Amino acid sequence: MRILPVLMLLTGLGAGVLLARRDGPTSVTPHGVTTHGEYVAFANAKGDSVRAYVAYPERQGKAPAIIVIHEIFGLTDWEPTVADDYARKGYVAIVPDLLSSRFGSTRALGDSARRMVGTLVREDVVRDLDATYEYIATRPATNPDRIGTIGFCWGGGTVWNYAASNSKLKAAVVCYGPLADTALLRTVKAPVLGVYGQNDGRVNNSLPQVAEMMKTLGKSFVADSYPGTGHGFLKPGRTGNGTPAAAKAQADIDAFFAKQLEGK
Repeated sequence: MRILPVLMLLTGLGAGVLLARRDGPTSVTPHGVTTHGEYVAFANAKGDSVRAYVAYPERQGKAPAIIVIHEIFGLTDWEPTVADDYARKGYVAIVPDLLSSRFGSTRALGDSARRMVGTLVREDVVRDLDATYEYIATRPATNPDRIGTIGFCWGGGTVWNYAASNSKLKAAVVCYGPLADTALLRTVKAPVLGVYGQNDGRVNNSLPQVAEMMKTLGKSFVADSYPGTGHGFLKPGRTGNGTPAAAKAQADIDAFFAKQLEGK
């Protein structure tokens, strides 16, 4: 991959900086669907720079968008592949580095990234996610009325926080993420899908309480645990990854986004 010089994007509202672009298509599927990816930066409400990876599909008209929220390890090499996969499925996908506005980038922190994620406070994370939402909503390729989010591990818990903060989200997928405060559920507007590893008791033990409260509040929450899988099973190398159960989980996520963001 050749890195191009830094370029300014003259985009009006939500203007950002293009940090690097992949030469040509990111990938081409057997069905001929081409995607394009680039690293960008944009300002949050405090003026701090948020870095992110964005993947675009090739399709006619405006596309729904998905905000991908990384694990406790920060923005690694894996999350951009998740964004690329959603672009191949027809979505604009963006992965913000939620360490970048405070620490420059996940990569700059090295092995201390996990510890630094643990220092982030909800207000700062929501501010960066609001900036991410505004950036992706104002891209010419995006349908601003059809934006959802998905998060993994720490990012799954963050999905709960952000769904409680942003009433404009149309879909939220929590992948094995714990909920820190059930009071947040009162302000969740988007339908929520929960995806959990069957052997992830640390997270799953609180699920009955969450499900009951969502039901009492009249919120849409569907959750399932997948046999033979552990925490983080959608990521290569984790217990249960590559199994039929993991494939079923991904298919359930895809169907949820297709229904909520595209009406399929």
